[in-house]
Amino acid sequence: MTSYTVHTRHHRPPVLLAEGWSWGAALLGPLWFLVHRAWISAVLFIALIVVVRLVMPQGVGDVIGLGLIVAAGLMGRDVLRWSLEQRGYALEHVLVARDHEGALGRLLHAREDLRHAYHEQIA
Repeated sequence: MTSYTVHTRHHRPPVLLAEGWSWGAALLGPLWFLVHRAWISAVLFIALIVVVRLVMPQGVGDVIGLGLIVAAGLMGRDVLRWSLEQRGYALEHVLVARDHEGALGRLLHAREDLRHAYHEQIA
């Protein structure tokens, strides 16, 4: 079972984010943040990588780079939550479900107002 946070914004479909490790953030780094519209985080991540490569000696830079990969994997989804908050989304619920579809189904079953926003988006 996975925990999901539900983020809502007026007249927008809800956004569900799973808790935990993000392989996408760890493996793709700034690209993953860009795909998820976390612009500030992507730019800061790129700047940090550039600074580490320019300032640190090779061995130290490699260790710090590995640390950045681990940090991105651990905090990637938290960064997305922050990015959603900056765009006007509010944390509404925390759900537990087997998968994303199950969490979305539970949410839409409980919240009719969100059901309408979701169905308008996919129509």
